[in-house]
Amino acid sequence: MDASTIQKITIWILPVLLAVSLHEAAHAWMANKKGDSTARLLGRLSFNPLKHIDPIGTILVPVVMIFLTGFAFGWAKPVPVNTRNLHNPKQDMMWVALAGPVSNFIMAILWAVMLNISVLFVDSRSSISLFFLLMPIAGITINVILGVLNLLPIPPLDGGRIMAGLLSPKASIQYSKIEPYGFFIVIALMFSGLLSIIIFPVINWFLIAMATLSGLDLSVFYRLLNAIQ
Repeated sequence: MDASTIQKITIWILPVLLAVSLHEAAHAWMANKKGDSTARLLGRLSFNPLKHIDPIGTILVPVVMIFLTGFAFGWAKPVPVNTRNLHNPKQDMMWVALAGPVSNFIMAILWAVMLNISVLFVDSRSSISLFFLLMPIAGITINVILGVLNLLPIPPLDGGRIMAGLLSPKASIQYSKIEPYGFFIVIALMFSGLLSIIIFPVINWFLIAMATLSGLDLSVFYRLLNAIQ
């Protein structure tokens, strides 16, 4: 493992842990608010990443992806939701699903604010200063990608659960039957290149918005992003 890889892992590790952990905590918070305390009783209504870490999705996959692509991506343990405890199961499940991506977009905004502050105090001669410039870039990127990807209307992604809630009861039941194959559909879209075509324009729009919010020139923003990929 060379110094460059170690630096990238150091830059990405906190943003990835926060992105996937708070995503799941947001699901747990909304489920509890809507009447199901299952996740709260299991300790999942917590900002502590240790409560949400999945050894493969939160640790192994991000590290391997940094080695292979220079970019980190991952997931946490799904939050259990007992729909029988929800006040209005069909409608409430939509809100539970939506809470995850919304939390990612909120975190992206907070990272953009941090980036704005970092830009004010940046010192090109300081490695610490550069670290606090690159970490917010990683935080913005991972949260935007997680938020957009999870809104794809493919069960079991959050967007799939939202779509199921919008459909009629009969259509929702039929639509939910896709769930066992959802992961393979996403993989097929990824390897075919269609996934990039679908989500990258949306991701790019959000990144431009976050760069604008941070007060950083767009070309500089993308140059810094390339530095940690």
